Amino acid sequence: MGQITFIEHTGTEHVVEIEEGQSLMQAAVDNGIPGIDADCGGACACGTCHVIVDNNWIHATGSINADELGMLQLTPDKSETSRLSCQVTLSESLDGLVVRLPEFQM
Repeated sequence: MGQITFIEHTGTEHVVEIEEGQSLMQAAVDNGIPGIDADCGGACACGTCHVIVDNNWIHATGSINADELGMLQLTPDKSETSRLSCQVTLSESLDGLVVRLPEFQM
């Protein structure tokens, strides 16, 4: 369907194929992307799948709900384009998405 790029805090890039309807977190876990811990399995309950979305893509990832915002408030590396990858559903419109991984997850 398309590809997304995960960039580690060291600059190492990982380009992976995406599957429609899958979460960004699941794509990372399925492809062994280092830095996505996903401790809660995608329940928006831990914040260990934090990503920083490239500025050009933030609007395409959808809106942030109150639960996600609450978890992100606990994240020391939070930025204006932070998202929990478990809350971003992949679709064809996200082909080419670029996200950066913080040095540490909560």
